[in-house]
Amino acid sequence: MKFRTKLYLGFGFFLALFIVLLLILIMMMSQINQNMTNTVKNYEYSKLANTIQNSVYINSRETRGLIANPPEKLRKSFQERKDKALADAEVAIKSLLQIDNREESQKLANELLTLLNSLREIEAEISQLNSEGKHQEAMELFWFDSWNIIDAMDKAAGDLQKIQEKSVETELKRSSDTYNLAVILIVVYAIIGFLAFIFLLIWIMRSMTKNLNHVTSIMTSVTFESAEKLPRIEVKSKDEIGAISVAYNRMAQEIEEYTKKEKELKNNAEEQSWLQTRIAKIATMYSGIDQLEQLAQKLITKLAPMVGAKFGIFYLKKRSGDGERFEKLASYADNNQNIGKQSFKYGEGIVGQCALENKLIQIKEVPHNYIKITSGLGDAVPNYILTIPVSYEGEVLAVIELASFHSFTELEQALLKEVIGNIGINIQSIIRQNQVKMLLLESQSLTEELQAQSEELNVQQEELRIVNEQLEKQYEQSEQKTKELEKIKKILEEKANQLSLSSKYKSEFLANMSHELRTPLNSLLILAQILAKNSENNLTQTQMKYAKTIYSSGNDLLHLINDILDLAKVEAGKMEVYYAKVQIDEIIRFVEEQFNHVAQQKGIEFKIELQSHLSSFIWTDKQRLQQILMNLLSNAFKFTEKGEVSLFIGSEKSNVIAEKQVDDVVTFSVKDSGVGISIENQPTIFEAFNQADGTTSRKYGGTGLGLSISREIARLLDGEIKVSSSKGIGSTFTLYVPSQEPRIEKEIYNALNEVAVGVSTESDILSDKNELGKDYYEAYVEHFDSEMPLKGKKVLVVDDDIRNIFAITTALESREVEVDFAENGKEGIQKLIENPTIDLILMDIMMPEMDGLQAINEIRKMEEFKDIPIIVLTAKAMKDDSRQSIEAGASDYISKPVNIEQLFSVMRVWLYPRLNKR
Repeated sequence: MKFRTKLYLGFGFFLALFIVLLLILIMMMSQINQNMTNTVKNYEYSKLANTIQNSVYINSRETRGLIANPPEKLRKSFQERKDKALADAEVAIKSLLQIDNREESQKLANELLTLLNSLREIEAEISQLNSEGKHQEAMELFWFDSWNIIDAMDKAAGDLQKIQEKSVETELKRSSDTYNLAVILIVVYAIIGFLAFIFLLIWIMRSMTKNLNHVTSIMTSVTFESAEKLPRIEVKSKDEIGAISVAYNRMAQEIEEYTKKEKELKNNAEEQSWLQTRIAKIATMYSGIDQLEQLAQKLITKLAPMVGAKFGIFYLKKRSGDGERFEKLASYADNNQNIGKQSFKYGEGIVGQCALENKLIQIKEVPHNYIKITSGLGDAVPNYILTIPVSYEGEVLAVIELASFHSFTELEQALLKEVIGNIGINIQSIIRQNQVKMLLLESQSLTEELQAQSEELNVQQEELRIVNEQLEKQYEQSEQKTKELEKIKKILEEKANQLSLSSKYKSEFLANMSHELRTPLNSLLILAQILAKNSENNLTQTQMKYAKTIYSSGNDLLHLINDILDLAKVEAGKMEVYYAKVQIDEIIRFVEEQFNHVAQQKGIEFKIELQSHLSSFIWTDKQRLQQILMNLLSNAFKFTEKGEVSLFIGSEKSNVIAEKQVDDVVTFSVKDSGVGISIENQPTIFEAFNQADGTTSRKYGGTGLGLSISREIARLLDGEIKVSSSKGIGSTFTLYVPSQEPRIEKEIYNALNEVAVGVSTESDILSDKNELGKDYYEAYVEHFDSEMPLKGKKVLVVDDDIRNIFAITTALESREVEVDFAENGKEGIQKLIENPTIDLILMDIMMPEMDGLQAINEIRKMEEFKDIPIIVLTAKAMKDDSRQSIEAGASDYISKPVNIEQLFSVMRVWLYPRLNKR
């Protein structure tokens, strides 16, 4: 029986005892409750009987008062109390008749009710006599008739009360007897339960400990030093201990099987190790051997002891007058006995048959007349002989015969098979070498007169042989390298695919980020610019200042977005440079225009110095160079509270840039007297989103992207940025770039073909698809600030962002342009069909249901709208956006945030065809 079953039985027994006890207690409690209920009822009956007695007493008292002829004032109160007493007695009697069904009670109650009615009649007669003045007659009637009835009622009420008191005593005695019986049962059941618990506990513990001790003694006797045979536990029960015994026996069996397998694997490993070691010893023997006799002797000398052979002979196939024969070439432990043969033909003897069949032949129980194995202590005939063929490409070249006192094991035979495979190759190699030598000797004897040429030919042949060996080694190496390159190629292709996919996801993320940031920024900048102009003159100076602050903050955010996108382009390796001849004077003018007013505002001296005899131009990317100088000078002014900032432009004949020696280097050194950078922080300032220390960004602002972008752009320009700084003294950042025209042509950089920066530059108007040409570009520049009227022109704005629609509509309506809008491409086409007089369309790209490129394609398919100007306004500023827009049929491309004046200028270009010289 299982331990769980025993527990279930024990607990079940106790539960049954508890349930029986509970049922008995419930029955007894029910009986006690019934007794208490009866006691309460009897108490109520007694209370009613007492009420009847009290009412009869009060009635008699009040009646005597009335008979005594009291004053008129008291007569009324006596009469009221008398009537109330009779009414109370009647109510009590009737209640008793309703609730007490016992025969005695019913009889006494009916008697009381009869007497009460009689009493009322007599008292009515007494009242009548008193009212007639017959007081003596009324007195006699009361004391004789009425008083007898009152005594009878009092006696009946007393009897009734005694009956109720007797019933209460009976019910109380029953309750007491029931309680005593319940206490006795509880004690008896407690004793029985305790004895049963002790019995079950002893029974369970004894059965458990007996089996458990048996199992424990077996388990503790186990030693794992020899796990091949473990003791077993005899299963005597089907409980948990029995299950443990079965599990232990199964575990012991599995351990024994595992030990046997482990021992077999260990033996196999030792055998393989023994086999490989001896194969390696044989393999190292072949080097430097070029004679078959030497090879045969070394082989039989090493091989025979390895396999336990005490005698061995090596037979080599040779050609003779009567055909091919296997002749004795070498031997092991040979005692020159004149027994057996020195050569064999195919099929002759065991050796010949072995060569003919090309398979191993083993002889057991060797006759006594066979060759004997001799030593200093005696000689004896071997018991086992093994004959092994040595072949090369199916041709038997030699036969080895071994003799031993014991049989050859499978491991020794496996060693012989492994070794024999390599022997054939070496024999064939030596034979071929000997054939070559023989041919060379024959050639020398036949061409004695051409000895000089023959010697030269021998030298060439030797060289060719060496070259051939080298070529074979190189071929093998090349094959190995080819395989390795193929593996590397596959790995690189997988990495390239992963990088391509990662780059795609990153580009999509940047596009979406640019769109989500530039979309609200577009409306913010447009509305802020309109408010800052205060065209209606309805804003105060403070309000205009607020608007300019909003516009400035929006531009700062735009520059931050551009920095992040520039950093992403650099990391992805997609930023291109356009080399051209850049005048040093242009660089100086650019720097002065950008930073003279900054120096004046901060009260800092700003100097630009040139090295004497400096070249007037430099070959580089002008835009990228200006971007680096902007970042370096901006940092210098930002971190300098007082003192000066200087830019020194010099040149060096040669310098090491990015670990390469470069001639003709131009240096741009930006020096300031600001806070400086500690030595331990200098290595980290060129990392993205990093500044000199944790407090710098809070005090001076900035994102920490400028230096990181500048360093990467400098590398694209084949240059380098170095820093020299001391804490509290100032910093010097030096840009080194080559000044000569690069020999390798770089890809032409086009701003609109990369991430659109969203500023009002001339390159923003030009797209990389239609290449509008020089005339259009000059017209655009000429009329960029013109005031050609836009009044009355009809423009359709297609954008899914109502903020942009509101901002652009507000700007256009300020120039009295009629504006209609649509929230997606499909709605825009419908609006265009409904209003064919529209002069120009401003189209967003990323929209739901139908995007801008699809909408432009559909519009260009309509004959009546194929020439309508469509200007793309989009915040998805990624590479090829402008090209895709132009290919779809757009007339021009502007990235968000939109510069209002730039937008007006582009609209004038396309609204007035005389300027649109394509």
